[in-house]
Amino acid sequence: MRELSEQEIVRRGKIADIRNVCNPYPERYEVNYSLKEAKDIEDGTKNIRVAGRISLMRKMGKLSFLTIRDIEGSIQISIKVDMVGEDNYKFFKENFDLGDFIGVEGEMFTTHTGEKTIRADKFEFLGKALKPLPEKFHGLTDLEACYRQRYVDLIMNQETRDRFLTRIRFIRELRNYLDSLGYLEIETPILNNKASGATARPFVAHHNALDLDVYLRIAPETYLKRAVVGGMPKVYEIARCFRNEGMDPAHLQDFTMIEAYQAYFNYEDNMKFIQNMLQTIIMNMFGTLVIKFGDREIDFSGEWNKVSFRELLIKYADIDIEIYNTKEKLLAKIIENKIEVESDVPLENLGFGNLVDVLYKKVARPNMLGPVYLTEHPTSLSPLARSNDIRPEISDRFQLVINGAEIVNGYSELVDPQEQERRLLEQAELKASGDEEAMEMDYDYITAMEYGMPPISGWGMGIDRIVQLLTGSESIRDVVLFPLMRPTDKDI
Repeated sequence: MRELSEQEIVRRGKIADIRNVCNPYPERYEVNYSLKEAKDIEDGTKNIRVAGRISLMRKMGKLSFLTIRDIEGSIQISIKVDMVGEDNYKFFKENFDLGDFIGVEGEMFTTHTGEKTIRADKFEFLGKALKPLPEKFHGLTDLEACYRQRYVDLIMNQETRDRFLTRIRFIRELRNYLDSLGYLEIETPILNNKASGATARPFVAHHNALDLDVYLRIAPETYLKRAVVGGMPKVYEIARCFRNEGMDPAHLQDFTMIEAYQAYFNYEDNMKFIQNMLQTIIMNMFGTLVIKFGDREIDFSGEWNKVSFRELLIKYADIDIEIYNTKEKLLAKIIENKIEVESDVPLENLGFGNLVDVLYKKVARPNMLGPVYLTEHPTSLSPLARSNDIRPEISDRFQLVINGAEIVNGYSELVDPQEQERRLLEQAELKASGDEEAMEMDYDYITAMEYGMPPISGWGMGIDRIVQLLTGSESIRDVVLFPLMRPTDKDI
């Protein structure tokens, strides 16, 4: 049996009194304005019906004021004894608490302090909160409480409400942009026979009905490209993906991303496309292309710069990957230069491309303010990307880096099924030798390619990460509504 606080006991005691008058948990209440809309209603408008949670309340002798709110708005309500009657006013004063839900019908006016207010003619009880709202939820140093009880965080903190409204609006603007250009939004499987579409460590589950192990999707890529094979030249998916890797302020094991593919594009077309798309969305949302991140400002206007892997590693690690162009040479040079790189997989088990990547992430990426496009990735780091026609050791690929974080990854797709089969066989060998992030052979995808693929370019963007950036949030969990948490004793 859970222990109840004194306030919880008192609130539970009110339930019986409320039932004598009405149902404390009614079926419905008809509103004709949202709380956001109510702020714009002209004074003198009658028969306004709104509802919300009580977030502020001042009960006085014959006149009480309360504020009700939801995630998008709030409005002040006045309840006066001569408007609602003595019995109803007494019922209000004795039974309504902060956190309860109320429905109100009345007339709009503006107080002498200039606040839009609904003068209630009628009110209805719409839901009793058995737990009291915390007095000082805002400013808790223990952020874990905000993650575990996001519902309370949303009730109490305007910053949190604004952050998730930004996320919602970004996704809406993103969809609008792509839909306006003829992209088709489709859905692809979350449970897969193969962990394909990216180089990452997958989650494994068991499918009882089919009695086989399956992988949670690490990326929707190969299925979106199957759709292009099937005759959809512009496709995208906003997809929940799962990668069984490390957790830090910029990474979660389950996250939301978008991937989009366009036939007849190459990676340079998509670099221009991404620049225009993000500039359009950011301007629509913020009215400016200069966004502040703490003490930094990032200017999204104009043409975005490009820089190669090789240039960055020469600058920040004093290593030329055209000279140290094998796994063995590069690993020896990293050790010689006394660079400590981080990897979930032992460095000696990584292929050349993944070794280049972890080195770049250690020495270069934190210094990249951006927006800047990183180009000329080693082909072995990009098993699904097209090799450059002139320099086959690099791929026609880009990453958009902003404020030290990878925001978009894209490339010209490899559409040659024989070359794709050769590369996936190489990946399978790397996986067999211990590189857990290497990809598996996927013959069903090869079969789809053998039916013929047009030139394609695609890109993927982490929704959580771009919203983290745009809201200036310290942790990616700040922009995920309900992040996974380790259970506490109370949860068991």
